[in-house]
Amino acid sequence: MNTPDRKRNSTYLLPPPPRHVPARGAAKLNPRQRVLAQWRGMDLSARETARAVRSEPMSAIMPKVLADLRIDRRQSEAEVLKVWNHLLDPNITAHAQPTGLWKGTLFVAVDSNVWLSEIVRYRRKEILDRLQHSFGRDLIAKISFRVG
Repeated sequence: MNTPDRKRNSTYLLPPPPRHVPARGAAKLNPRQRVLAQWRGMDLSARETARAVRSEPMSAIMPKVLADLRIDRRQSEAEVLKVWNHLLDPNITAHAQPTGLWKGTLFVAVDSNVWLSEIVRYRRKEILDRLQHSFGRDLIAKISFRVG
């Protein structure tokens, strides 16, 4: 009478049965099968290349991965944010901070309209020249100032 309860509880206590995972590719031939295949005139090269391990050293893979992730570009973007405070006048950095860099445009948030007009009218060229001198014209082509 207690078998359903015992059966239900035992399934929770036992680990799941092992699963059979088939090998990748065709099965490896033993020497006897290889000799018979040669005697029959079968070409085994395609089967052997499908079974071969295609591994590459890490030194060959990492440059491709880093290029795909554009790590060097992201690192230079972080450098811009770090250098901003040291490169410019403290009066400007107190009221304007960079928020991001996208396709050569540096976005800068300014805390008030007064400072926005001051920077855009009188200091924009100076800031752009200093940043381009430090980081290059290809990284920072222009600056966009916004109140925020």
